[in-house]
Amino acid sequence: MEGVAGVCAWQQVDARNAHPEYEIYRRYYTQEVKAAVAGARAGGATDLVVNDSHGPMRNLELEEFDAGVRVIFGNRKPFSMVQGADAGFGGAFFVGYHGGAGDADAVLCHTYTPSVIYEARLNGTPCSEATLNAALLGYYGVPLLLVTGDRTTVDGVRRQMPWVHGAIVKESIGNSAADTMLPNAACRLIREVATEAVLDVSRARLFRMEPPVTLDVDFVTAAQAHLVGSVPGFSRTGPRSVRFVHDDFAVVFKSFVATWRLGGQA
Repeated sequence: MEGVAGVCAWQQVDARNAHPEYEIYRRYYTQEVKAAVAGARAGGATDLVVNDSHGPMRNLELEEFDAGVRVIFGNRKPFSMVQGADAGFGGAFFVGYHGGAGDADAVLCHTYTPSVIYEARLNGTPCSEATLNAALLGYYGVPLLLVTGDRTTVDGVRRQMPWVHGAIVKESIGNSAADTMLPNAACRLIREVATEAVLDVSRARLFRMEPPVTLDVDFVTAAQAHLVGSVPGFSRTGPRSVRFVHDDFAVVFKSFVATWRLGGQA
């Protein structure tokens, strides 16, 4: 949701504290997802599933969608933002995405939980949420086709996955301001690029991590690393860091989900 046009402050995307702006940007988020759905259909997609993936993961205004769309709603999903990756889809869209923790000039950049994750790496490669999530999709044979958000986010994904189509809806000015398209214009762009992405599916490739996969996580605090490092399978690699290694990427991904859920309790 942080990558939606106009978003530049946490209050706009804070479902838990019921800030007045959240209801406005929840609507904009819903409209951008609807635009991506419409574009996918225009490109020939027929079986569409939307996974609400922000915060408590209960943000979309469901009445805005027609009966031909299914929605994965709610939190504590084993595969989190990419629940359903193993369902045999022909491609995936990342709508409203943001940069990873530490990215310069990416609005509200973070990786999953900003109070817990300082940096995550797969086989030595620093990861944004898009990197982690695309790798799970690739493990299940699903290519990423589209990403929408600010320029830093879109360009970062396309450097790793050049086949991915990008809809840049805003230019970040640091981490808490943006030069942004208006919502209607952003939706038109997203619909157009989504159609192109589906029509271009034959050029798409799978983004995969070769086994054995090494997950390194640097936490914000040493207490978080201490708690996660006590879990069998994790090893402590520094005062604020842990490592997990496995051949099965689905296991690695679930282990990463465990790091930020457990770390949030430290």
